[in-house]
Amino acid sequence: MTTLPGPTVGVVGAGQLGRMLGEAAAPMGVDLVAADPTPDAPAAPVVTDQLVGEFDDRETYRRLAERVDVLTYEIELVDPDHLEFVAEEMDTPVHPHPSTLRMIADKLVQKRRLQEAGVPVPRFRAVGGIQDVVDAAEEFGYPLMLKARVGGYDGRGNAAIYDRHDVEAALEVVDGPWMVEEFVDYERELAVMACQGDGEVDTFPVTETIHEEEILRETVSPARTDDTTRERAREVAVDVLDVLDGRGVFGVELFETADGEILLNEIAPRPHNSGHWTIEGCETSQFEQHLRGVLGWPLGSTERRSPTVTANILGDVEKRQPATLAGVDAVLSTDGCKMHFYGKDEVYNLRKCGHITQIGRLDADTTELLEATRDVREELTFTE
Repeated sequence: MTTLPGPTVGVVGAGQLGRMLGEAAAPMGVDLVAADPTPDAPAAPVVTDQLVGEFDDRETYRRLAERVDVLTYEIELVDPDHLEFVAEEMDTPVHPHPSTLRMIADKLVQKRRLQEAGVPVPRFRAVGGIQDVVDAAEEFGYPLMLKARVGGYDGRGNAAIYDRHDVEAALEVVDGPWMVEEFVDYERELAVMACQGDGEVDTFPVTETIHEEEILRETVSPARTDDTTRERAREVAVDVLDVLDGRGVFGVELFETADGEILLNEIAPRPHNSGHWTIEGCETSQFEQHLRGVLGWPLGSTERRSPTVTANILGDVEKRQPATLAGVDAVLSTDGCKMHFYGKDEVYNLRKCGHITQIGRLDADTTELLEATRDVREELTFTE
C-alpha cells in the first residue's frame, strides 16, 4: 500500500536530469537526495539535499545509500561496481539494475546482447586500429561510423569516416576502445521512452528526434511518420525492455530507414532528452514515471495531451562565460510555450543549458509547430 509522506530516493548525478527528477518528486511527497562531484549542481535548488562526492568513489555511494530507500542514477558515468556494492552489501535496491548499466555502458557489449535477443541493429564490429577499420569498410562500405565503446554521450565519442583518408584522423579524435557501425541511410530518427514498473511495461508515444552535429536539437511528437512505422518502433522498444533488468524509464533511440525498417541505435538507462516533451505533453512526465518505476509504484498514464515540440537551448558562445540567457521575453509572451532553464553557472559552445516546449492544439500541424518553436528559440542567446 502506497502512503504519504513518501520514501526517499537517491540519485547519482545532480545535473539537469536530477533537477527535473526533483521537480517531479516534490508533488508526490517523495524526498530526493542527489550525489554529484560539483557543489551546488543544477539539481541542488530543487532536491532535498545534495551530497558532494566523486562518481568513482565508493564512499559517495555508501553515504547516499545510508540515507535512501532506493537508489537510481541519471548519468552513465556512474560505476556499476559501486552500485552492486550498494545493492548487495548495503541491501539498498538499485534501479535500473547495475547489470543493465554495465551492459549498456559498453556499446559493443550492448549491440551484441541486443543482436542475440533478436532486436534489429545496424551491422557492427569491434576494431583495434587502422587495418581493422579498413577491413570493416570492405565489408560494410563507406561511410562508416566510428564510436567509442565507453564514455560517449551527446554526440561526443563518434566520428564519421567517409573514405580511407579519414580513418587515422577519426581514430585520433575518438578515444578507444572502438567499434564501427555501418552508416544507416535513415529517413528520420525516432525515440521511445520505455517504462518498466513492478510487473508493468508501457511506452510513451513515439517521438521524432532531430539532430545536428550528433547533438539533439528538437523533438516532435507525434513523429512525422505513418502509424505502421510508429507501431513497429513501439514494438522494438518493448523488445528492448526484455533485455534490461530493473525498473525505471529507458530512452530507446531508433533509426527509421527509407524502406520503413526500424533499427536500434542506442539505449539510455534513465530519462532522456528525447523525452523532455512529456513534462507538458503527456498525462505523466518521464521523470514522474521513472520515480514511480524505481519505487515499484503503479505507472502513470503515458497518453499524449496534444502535439508537442521541444527545442534545446545550446551555448552559442566562443569561450566559457557566465550562463546569462537573453531574449526570454520571446518565450514568456508566446502562448503555449514553456521555458526550462537548467541553472548551469557557465555556458560554452553547444553546451545544453535548457529547452523550450511548445504545446499545440489537438489539430496542430507538427511541422508548423516545429517552425514556430524554432522561431522562438532563435530569439534566445547568451550574453556577457
